[in-house]
Formats: sequence, C-alpha cells, structure tokens
Amino acid sequence: MKCVIITRPGGVEVLEVQERPKPEPGVGQIRVRVRASALNRADILQRQGNYPVPPGVPADISGMEYAGEVDALGPAATLWKTGDRVMGIVGGGGHAEYLCVHEREAMPVPKGMSWEDAAAIPEAFLTAYDALFNRLELRAGETLLIHAVGSGVGTAGLQIARVAGARVVGTARTAGKLERAKQLGLDVGIDASRGDWAAHVQSAVGAERVHALMDLVGGNYLEGNLRVMALRGRIVVVGLTAGATAQFNMGVLLRKRLTMVGTVLRARALEEKIALARNFSERGVPLFEDGRFKPVVDRVFPFDEIRAAHALMESNETFGKIVLRWS
Repeated sequence: MKCVIITRPGGVEVLEVQERPKPEPGVGQIRVRVRASALNRADILQRQGNYPVPPGVPADISGMEYAGEVDALGPAATLWKTGDRVMGIVGGGGHAEYLCVHEREAMPVPKGMSWEDAAAIPEAFLTAYDALFNRLELRAGETLLIHAVGSGVGTAGLQIARVAGARVVGTARTAGKLERAKQLGLDVGIDASRGDWAAHVQSAVGAERVHALMDLVGGNYLEGNLRVMALRGRIVVVGLTAGATAQFNMGVLLRKRLTMVGTVLRARALEEKIALARNFSERGVPLFEDGRFKPVVDRVFPFDEIRAAHALMESNETFGKIVLRWS
C-alpha cells in the first residue's frame, strides 16, 4: 500500500510517499480501505519531531483520521460488513491506503456524504464534542468563547454549540475568517490581530460574561481568558499554537472560582475512544444527515501532494480542514 512517510524530523521535504505492507486486522478489528483522510496540527508537530506517537502506533506514518470502506474483518469482528462506509480517529497511520482499527472505534459515514467531507469530521467534531460537553458541560443560554474559531475544531465547536443553544463569540486573526464563521452561526466575531482581544470581547458581551471557553491557541491568551470569564466560568485548553507556557494571576482564578482543564484525544485509552465514538455515532452523526452540522473543508489535495498540504496548514491561512484524497 502507499502511505505518507516521515523519513526524519524536519520540514516538508522529509515527507515521502512510499510503499508499505498492507496491515492485517487482529481480533475485533476491521481493515479500512481509506478513500480520504485529513491533516491536523498534530501531523505538523509529529513531522517536526515534537509529538511522539502513542505506544503501538507507527511512528513514521502520519495521519489521525480517515474515511473509507470496510475491506476485511478480523476474528470476532461482527459490527460491520465489507463495503460499509466508515470514518474515525486513530493514533496514527491515517495517511495510508489501508489501516486497521477496532470495530467499535469506527463510526458510520453520514448518508450521501462524499469521502472528502467525511474525512473532515472525526478529529474536529469528536474533539469539539468532547471538549464542550464532557469537559465544559456547556449548557443552553450560556456564552461560549472559541479561540481560533476558523480552525477545524473551531468551526466544529461553533456548530455544536449553536445546536446546543449557546451564544458563541469567536476570535480569529483575519476579518475574512470571522465573516465565514458568521455564515456558520457565529454571534460575535473578534479580530484578535487588532490589539487587546479581551477588551473587545468585554465591550461586545459585557465584562466577565463568558461562561465557557474553548482555547485552541494557548500561550499568552491565558491572561485574557481569565479577564473575560464570568464567576464560576470554565475553560478547556485544546490547542497550543501560541505556545505551551504562560504567566497568569492565580488570584483571578481563585476570586472567580474558575475551572480550567486540558484535553487531548490521541493518547487516550482504547475504551475511552470507543465510548466517545459510540456516543457521537448516536447523537452527532444524525445531525449531519439532517443538515444541522456540516464539515468545513478548505481544500482537497491528492495524497501525493502532501508537502503542499503541510505548507498550506503552516501558513495559517485556512478555514476549516485540509483533506487528502486517496482514490
């Protein structure tokens, strides 16, 4: 099979398409013929040598999500049949023509959806769904702030929060991304490139009126996060594109009785991933079929243009997901 190989840590030049043996499904597993997969920030970090893969995951094959059809069943696998259309997240190996996953990790592709759109769902929507409900316990009527609202997880979180009945404020570093986010239901857009974004949030929604916050940026955004939060507000940190360290006033954390948690999907135990996939299959997938959710794809590349795909992601000019077409 063909797959994207990280030959060594470095820039886009270290990526190559090479041949590897086709994997065989183990007990309770299915083998998927991948038709499309998507790119994530973690793939960039892995290529640079800054994101070790979980145990048991190939370190040289990138890719954390896929969409394709069931190609073979391992022993005791009974949930799917060959030819079924499935999608899901993996710890690695998604940028390949074939991969093997536990049958209960796979989710059904929404009816009538293209492979490219389906590949843009798993990582973005599962991450946002878990962050908003399992970590933040988002409730109807609350005000949610999303940093990097034009990212894959940001656009997914925006749609999920709107369906849940929350008011959504989003930051981005270009006016164009904010305008596109408003077409997805964004209530208030804040251009983070124009000075003190926290002051702009407070001007738009009132001081200390953000009940929940999904931070996909990290770094020095932390100080502003604390400023805008309401009493007993909750913050979930999902991404660290602005850096992994920051100074902040712990007195504000205490005075406002804030809760701040971090989250990551990739390194979780199999049973946790299965539980999330099964929950989203039941509650989330039908919302794509009735039009309330939609994957947001910025651009689709043939898999052999993987270097160009990485370069585009590093430009920070995308809105939504970058997808690789495998066939």
